[in-house]
Amino acid sequence: MRCPPGVDVSPEGLSAFVELETTKGDIRLYQTLLRDASFYELLTRIDCDLAETTRASGCACGGRLHQAHYRRKPRGGPPGLCKRTSMRLSFCCSQEGCRRRRMPPSLRFLGRKVFFGVVVLLVPVLREGPTVVRLRRLQKVLQVSPRTVRRWQRWWREEFSRSRTMTRLQGLCAEPIEREALPGSLLRVFGPMSEVPERVLAVLRVLSDGLSVQIP
Repeated sequence: MRCPPGVDVSPEGLSAFVELETTKGDIRLYQTLLRDASFYELLTRIDCDLAETTRASGCACGGRLHQAHYRRKPRGGPPGLCKRTSMRLSFCCSQEGCRRRRMPPSLRFLGRKVFFGVVVLLVPVLREGPTVVRLRRLQKVLQVSPRTVRRWQRWWREEFSRSRTMTRLQGLCAEPIEREALPGSLLRVFGPMSEVPERVLAVLRVLSDGLSVQIP
């Protein structure tokens, strides 16, 4: 899976988008995307590009950045993912007396919690879409408890809704982002995009650029 040409997933591209209703077809595609290994590979490649940009910029002290990557154990991904998918890219300044660590933005990881960011984004949306039986089946596959999903949902609506990232997004959008419908309303901001993967990529990119509150 490649990022389609002509799709602007940067925050600057937000101002052209308007909110559309999420369809049942979108809900089915969100479920499929969570189990699509190629999507996680795409997120990994994007993270590698972001990391290279960070490395090339160097440290604020003027020192060079050396690799200091480390392995995580993210949960919720499909089986068969390659090892590099779980690697958190990181750098450390080479300058004696500094040694400052720099963490590049990441579309795979939101904060320090164990679930992939796309799972934290989409599962609360799916909680309101599929039947109870399908949701339970999905939660079993992803190994995420209903209690955790409810906690994520509260975080989106009580914590993220008051964050600087949310304020910045709201300022770029012509229509209000419905706080009580987060994170689904955030995805609907990107509704005019023709494909669900691009919509999800756009939201993950915005979160990676400006997440200012801790993921529960």
